[in-house]
This record gives sequence, C-alpha cells and structure tokens, in this order.
Amino acid sequence: MSNAIQDYFEGKIDFVGQQRVDEIARIWLFSFTALSFALGFALHSLKTSFMLLGSSTVVLCAIVLPAWPMYNKHPVKWLPALKPSGGETNKGE
Repeated sequence: MSNAIQDYFEGKIDFVGQQRVDEIARIWLFSFTALSFALGFALHSLKTSFMLLGSSTVVLCAIVLPAWPMYNKHPVKWLPALKPSGGETNKGE
C-alpha cells in the first residue's frame, strides 16, 4: 500500500522542467510580493497584504508542486548499457 501511495506522490520532472518551475516561482513570488505590498500600503491594511500573498502562494504551490506533463517534455536520454566483455580485465596493473 505504501508503494502505491509513494508512486502517486512521487513526481519526476526533467532538468528543463525544473528550470521552468524555478523561473515561474521566482517571477510569481516577486510579482505578488510587490503587488501585495503595494495594495496593503495603499489600503493601509496589513491583513489585505498577507491575504493576497498567502493566497497567491497557495495558487503557486498548485502550479509548481505536482509533476504536470508540461514539466516532463524533455526526458533525459541515457546512454545504452555496455555489454560485459568475456575476458577478465587487469585494471590494477
């Protein structure tokens, strides 16, 4: 049962997808931090500022945490496995 749960929650994304998630998170957090500060400052409301920043962080988590297919468009291409040779090798000599 635990393997099924682990397989469900384990998300594998490629390196390009990781870079895309990093860019989205940085831009999103910077933008909404500035927006929530400006809105909270304009309305003189710390509650508004924190509510906007908190809700935007929840939406960001829904965007970047699951392993969406758009984050796995460039899978890593591994080299084929080498076939073992029949003879012994002298690596130490």
